[in-house]
Amino acid sequence: MSKGAYALTTPIYYVNAAPHLGTAYTTIAADALARYERMNGYDVSFVTGMDEHGQKVADTAAAHDMEPQEWCDSMEPAFRDAWDMLDITYTDFVRTTEPRHAETVRKFWNNLYEKGFLYKGAYEGWYCVHEETYYAESDLEKDEDGVYVCPDCKRPVQKTSGEENWFFKLSDFEDKLLEFYEENPDFIRPVTRKNEIVSFVKSGLKDLSISRSTFDWGVPLPFDEGHVAYVWADALLAYLTGIGYSDPERAAEYEAAWPMQYHFVGKDIIRFHCVIWPAMLMAAGMPITHTVFGHGFLLTKGEKMSKSRGNALKPADLVEVFGVDPYRYYFLSDVQFGHDGSISIERMVQVYNADLANTWGNLVSRVFNMTNKYFDGVVPTPPAGAEDNPLAEIAVDLYKEYDEAMANVDFSAAAAAVQKLASRVNLYVEDSAPWNLAKSEETADELAAVIYNALEAIRIIALFMAPFMPTTSNEVFNRMSLGDITDITDIEAASAWGQLTPGLSVETGTPLYPRLDVDAIDFSLE
Repeated sequence: MSKGAYALTTPIYYVNAAPHLGTAYTTIAADALARYERMNGYDVSFVTGMDEHGQKVADTAAAHDMEPQEWCDSMEPAFRDAWDMLDITYTDFVRTTEPRHAETVRKFWNNLYEKGFLYKGAYEGWYCVHEETYYAESDLEKDEDGVYVCPDCKRPVQKTSGEENWFFKLSDFEDKLLEFYEENPDFIRPVTRKNEIVSFVKSGLKDLSISRSTFDWGVPLPFDEGHVAYVWADALLAYLTGIGYSDPERAAEYEAAWPMQYHFVGKDIIRFHCVIWPAMLMAAGMPITHTVFGHGFLLTKGEKMSKSRGNALKPADLVEVFGVDPYRYYFLSDVQFGHDGSISIERMVQVYNADLANTWGNLVSRVFNMTNKYFDGVVPTPPAGAEDNPLAEIAVDLYKEYDEAMANVDFSAAAAAVQKLASRVNLYVEDSAPWNLAKSEETADELAAVIYNALEAIRIIALFMAPFMPTTSNEVFNRMSLGDITDITDIEAASAWGQLTPGLSVETGTPLYPRLDVDAIDFSLE
């Protein structure tokens, strides 16, 4: 029986370039949580997509001698192929140029227009095309030539003077937002992001331009066709489109999935998600997503990874070296979600060899080989009392520890909890020395107990590794004749000790994670 709906999103990604490690990082994290909550009994909605409107996209298309729609269409395979490669299990991929999304934008903003939250005015100020953000002059920085530049991307900004815009009365929501943050302390995570947002709102909010009238690459507003929705007034609404907000045939899905549990975003866009977005929803009379989690940046050699800096590695480059599952595991286990994280190929090799080749992969290989050698490749029948063992003592608390970590989106802690059991199984095998037990009939029952317990622990480890490394976890299940691991919808019950059926075939197979030779790795990728 389902525990109910569980919904989460990545950002709706700009289409000015193909996905890099930063965008893949957010997406893998969301996918790991989506996979876990499916195994935990929830009906999961997982929304991602492409942000295709705005001046930046139009400029990028022009730079490639293409029309904006043509450019966006050409970028769709780059995103879909990247997410397919990384085993991302999204339930809806929203393109903001789709008619269904245009309907969402028109419906939402027409509602706010009719409620009196919009007014027409002229915008005077500064605009950064790259960040698609308006800035007050006091927010800007100057470069070495004295030119005003964006405080975020350091590019020159444009002075806009007298452009007719529609404005959203954001300033009306200053006190409401502060009250909401106080009453919902988990809305902004981690807490460092919350402090930043509270300080920003307390400094005073200005009404927000939600339209542009100097170009037409966007969704026309229904109450003024000469204006198109400002890119953020468009893209944020894709979260609603992805669960059926404007589709009568998906009304039940929308009612179940909204409000969502999580928006996963980079820390550079939390103001849009933690100030503008909740204010928009308040104005519409709609409930607000439970949590916006603003994770940190990936750093290479101390610098933020980004397309503009030219240090944005392609996921495919690393997948070619490490494989998909180890790629996913490294970024989820070794980079603390929520903080900036320094990454390097050297460290990836270390984690791969220590956690995967030497610990988890080696455990599977040696226990499956001994099952084949001592029990003709079938799960032995454990003797009475075999359930009293140090592995079961760890396993009994694993669901609780893992579930708490995943609820806190602490992927590193979740991975560490599983590795603790994997390491203990390796030690258990060493201490029990089945190769010696196999020498005498007098210790046959003890040998059966050791191998059964090791196999049962492997079964449980595979369950909890599945959100991180779905392919190899499923491979372990298949080799143990346990079926498809994605069929699990109650991981708490499935991970209870003692459910491995004696007599099942166990296939040895090839090593899951062949050890990597550091000297053979091409470090020029960095």
